[in-house]
Amino acid sequence: MRYFFEVSMNLSTLILVALGVGISFGSLLNSFFPESVPLLDTYGLHPLGQAFLRLVQFVVVPIVFSSLILGVTRIQNAAQVGRYVIKLLTIYIVTTAISLTLGMTVALLLQPGVGMEAIALPINHSPNQAPSLLDWLISLIPTNPVEALSTANLLQIIFSAALLGMGIQQCRSEVQPFLDFLHSVYLITEKTLSVILYVAPIGVFALTSSVFATQGLGLIGRLFLYVLGLFLSSLGMVGFYIMVLWILGARPRQFFRGLAESLSLGFGTASSNAVLPVLLNNIQENYGLRPDIASFAIPLGTAIKRDGAAILQGFNALFIAQIYHIPITNSLLTAIALSSFLISFSTPGVPGSALITMTTVLAASGLPLEGIAIVAGIDRITDGFKTVLNVVGNGTTAIVLSFWEIESSPEPLITPSLSSEKEG
Repeated sequence: MRYFFEVSMNLSTLILVALGVGISFGSLLNSFFPESVPLLDTYGLHPLGQAFLRLVQFVVVPIVFSSLILGVTRIQNAAQVGRYVIKLLTIYIVTTAISLTLGMTVALLLQPGVGMEAIALPINHSPNQAPSLLDWLISLIPTNPVEALSTANLLQIIFSAALLGMGIQQCRSEVQPFLDFLHSVYLITEKTLSVILYVAPIGVFALTSSVFATQGLGLIGRLFLYVLGLFLSSLGMVGFYIMVLWILGARPRQFFRGLAESLSLGFGTASSNAVLPVLLNNIQENYGLRPDIASFAIPLGTAIKRDGAAILQGFNALFIAQIYHIPITNSLLTAIALSSFLISFSTPGVPGSALITMTTVLAASGLPLEGIAIVAGIDRITDGFKTVLNVVGNGTTAIVLSFWEIESSPEPLITPSLSSEKEG
């Protein structure tokens, strides 16, 4: 753990510099050398950025699977696991509802789609049938845990790890070699991550340059109110989490300082899954959250807690309704809110995934699917601060759980040595 911290100590600064250089370089290419963009992006920037994302995602499955099982085995019994799940889901439901309400409220007040009829596309679609919530819940249970691991299905991996962890609790002495093996996997994966993070600034530079070289700053200008609305919604939700940390006395300043690497990496990669292993280390090493809480809450939150997706779904649906002059009725608002709320929990933690799941929200609300094409170009530019919100929300949720558990556990919430060191 100490080696990881030493390696990544200046990572946030380097990534922020890479972000700035990437934005400048990509914008210059788009403005002054547009003819070179297709070749440079196809054979240079885009492959380099995707290679970096794949490198980071390489460690996601082993670190989630091993850390979650080790975390579950630290928990006293199956009842405590169930209590963690119930409390986390309660927090997820409340905060997702707040995020969705905030996004829809900003869209109604700012009205970014009013007066933008020129960008509307001809309507020619047949609504898709929304997936059954019951079918989605059943799909969380894997028929083959090995297949869940091989396909990197985070929700099924979490379910498998939790179930196996509770089984291990029943025969702890006989399976100690397996636990030692998982501990070795976790340590090896952690060291592998520290090596991969050496190239993080290069990967972030490539990802950012690719976006701005192909899209240009002009796209932000044409959809300024849209970008501003999503930014204000995300900023408002981050402010809500700061208030929660302050009320709990959970040191919000130390929280953001300790998670600097995770936040900068999230902004650069726009992938919650890619940030997961870094966040898991940051919140334990730099902030000092108890390992049993962190190793359980962080992977679960990464898989299903999507404040950024909740804001995007509700905001985009109203934005598209405004463009096409569709009356904003109470029934439409209800349809958007319910479908956005449910879909946000099943949005994958990869760049652009919210646009894919958005088809269900639009279909369930009776809105034109063509609206997705209108926001597709700008989505990658706004994806960064939505991912930052996901990281902040996930980390805050884990801390809220630790405070909620304080009365049922004699263990301290924050590692004493880390807490005193950080505050001093």
